[in-house]
Amino acid sequence: PTALLALGIQQIHVGQEMIGKISAAGQMMQCSASLDVLFLLDGSYSIGKGSFERSKHFTGKLCDALDIHPDRVRVGMIQFSSTPHLEFPLDSYLTKQEVKERIKRTVFRGGSTETSQALKYILHKGFPGGRNSSVPEVLIIISDGKSQGSTAVPAMQVKERHITVFAVGIKFPRWEELQVLASEPPERHLLFAGDADDAANGLYSTLSDPVCTATAPDCKVESHPCERRTLETVKELAGNYVCWKGSKQPNAVQASLCPFIRWKRVLIKHPSRCFRTVCPDPCDSQPCQNGGTCVPEGLDRYHCLCLLGYGGDVHCAAKLSLECGVDLLFLMDSSAGVTLEGFLRFKAFLKRFLQAVVGQDSPMSVGVAQYDDDVKVPIELGQHKDTFSLMKSIDALNFSGGRTLTGRALQYIAQHGFRSTPVFADVQDDLPRVVVLLTDAKSQDSVAEAAKYAKDQNLFLIGIGSSFMRAELTMVTGSPQQTIIYSDPQDLFNRMPELQRKICSVGSPEGCQAQSLDLAFAVDASSGVGLENFLLLRHFVRSSCLHFIINRDVTQIALVIYGSKAHTVFALDTHTSNSAVLQAIDQVPFLGDSASAGSALLHVYSDVMTVQKGARPGVNKVVVLLTNGGGMQNAAAPAQQLRHNGILVFVVVIGDAERDTLLRVAGSPNYLVHISSYKDLQYYQGLIIERICEEARSPVNLCKPNPCMNQGVCILGPGSYRCQCHGWEGPHCETRVLRGDSPRSPALPPHSHMQWSPRGLQHFSRALQHSKRQ
Repeated sequence: PTALLALGIQQIHVGQEMIGKISAAGQMMQCSASLDVLFLLDGSYSIGKGSFERSKHFTGKLCDALDIHPDRVRVGMIQFSSTPHLEFPLDSYLTKQEVKERIKRTVFRGGSTETSQALKYILHKGFPGGRNSSVPEVLIIISDGKSQGSTAVPAMQVKERHITVFAVGIKFPRWEELQVLASEPPERHLLFAGDADDAANGLYSTLSDPVCTATAPDCKVESHPCERRTLETVKELAGNYVCWKGSKQPNAVQASLCPFIRWKRVLIKHPSRCFRTVCPDPCDSQPCQNGGTCVPEGLDRYHCLCLLGYGGDVHCAAKLSLECGVDLLFLMDSSAGVTLEGFLRFKAFLKRFLQAVVGQDSPMSVGVAQYDDDVKVPIELGQHKDTFSLMKSIDALNFSGGRTLTGRALQYIAQHGFRSTPVFADVQDDLPRVVVLLTDAKSQDSVAEAAKYAKDQNLFLIGIGSSFMRAELTMVTGSPQQTIIYSDPQDLFNRMPELQRKICSVGSPEGCQAQSLDLAFAVDASSGVGLENFLLLRHFVRSSCLHFIINRDVTQIALVIYGSKAHTVFALDTHTSNSAVLQAIDQVPFLGDSASAGSALLHVYSDVMTVQKGARPGVNKVVVLLTNGGGMQNAAAPAQQLRHNGILVFVVVIGDAERDTLLRVAGSPNYLVHISSYKDLQYYQGLIIERICEEARSPVNLCKPNPCMNQGVCILGPGSYRCQCHGWEGPHCETRVLRGDSPRSPALPPHSHMQWSPRGLQHFSRALQHSKRQ
């Protein structure tokens, strides 16, 4: 309720990130100067007991920003209503804890709002227990500003005594009167009690320059536009009605029109400026690399939460040690088309990559070939046993500058690059064979036949090049998934982790390997797609499912089709084998009406990705939306709702569609794939599956989506969670508590607080699904 009140009554017009920084700085404020602070609390009936308790809470929170000590900050308090009452003088309590405990014990008195009498009391008595103006004096008035008499004269007299006055609004304050009470300039001395962290920041920001010491050298006071609001009851003439009045004539009355008055509450706005201290966030510089999440720790420290496969240092550098056994041959373009500069760049990349991955116990043998008109193999596979001699041989490679005959080079490497000659005696024939092609020039001969021949020899091809080489490299490798495209020369070196992953993916199971995943496809079956194209979408889903191991422990797949309404073809827990899923996909009908992607995503949120429908707690969840871009107008909100619950939305659009709308649904360009035609869809399958699997490897929040049924509350623990149930019981609040004398299982108490770790979650899910089917 406090946060809502703060939002409604005082609003600083800045982004959510800046609001967070203001609040964070407010929590860390600490004024350690010699200072006398007197709180003047409104205890009148216009405030009421509830708002008075909020005033006490606010006063206690403000004390956290003060270094209370006999030699530094002293605090006292007066409560006023019809008459002022000294609660405690400034020299009574000498520690922060004592002051806060005494504030909590303060009792609401009630009465009229005589603010001027309270100010006259201070003018007459001064600051009780204070240090007689030898240190700066600060008066903090917490009131709704609805005084029974004028406060202008006593307020002016208080300020003339060099007392700094802060006016803090509570409930629905009358800001005009509070502005009269506050010191100049009023925008720096007006605060709102609904948000204690913001008010502490505002108080400190005003006192910091002349009085309080600075929090940190890089923190600075900034001015932001803000708006203060209040509700006022105003009189309004609603019309006239016929009424009867007396007449001068005896025994007669006179009809007349009487005004009809009504009272109504109106919201009055007061535009202003708010001055707040903002400290640089240690995460502002985005120090965590490779998708790592930065978590700030105070003003100058942070730590990075790294994705799986990263964490080589504190900033989530790639762990580049190759933990896979392969025979690896680099094929470098040394033709005139790549230029000397490009060739030297490839050499530098090769050196840096191999220095990172080739260790003493590396199970990998490396070779390097270069080509133009001819092909040379200056570093044969398995020739070097240590990194130093390998680097020396790479340094000795020279640029040749002939024609770019990539096709001929691939043919030669397929025939001679991995031959078993005496020099290859230590090469294990059973290891996967990987060729990494580094080129930045279009081939002057055909590459299609040579690439097919190389694949027939069981070579795994990976292509690296700039963006204009994308089509040719995809033709060579056969899949965008085996192609690495860099945007500029520096970006090439950022692709080292990606190359490492692709090299080690050869010979591994397809899909996400043994990584658990709940995956839902939402397929557009509307008339905008058409029957022929729908069959291509259906085939795409079918072939994608072949890349996953489908069972209760690894991957679960659900399928939703939609037109104007969404229909679940099968849920996550319906099929437990690849064959059953493929058979069900073959039976999916075409709908043919208008499209509504929003209703499809809402259906996935409420009817598919739930524990009741087989979703597993502690498992990453992905929705793949396949659409022609129609019916996307209302899809952004449910997509955001899915993301908020920890479910990734991956949008695959075929044909023309408005990119801004698509981005709002996908949430990020990383989760949007735009394909020109349905026939090209097959070429993007590898890329889409790779992105899905990257998500499956990311950290998961065990409470998103909420695994607790029937309005149960999910509470996170270290590596586990528990469900807090109300009227239900069981690990996931799945069993209603029976009242009266009805028998109830003694296994669990009515409010279950069992801890669940990821290891035990899937076993429980299977048992739950089994019990539902009984």
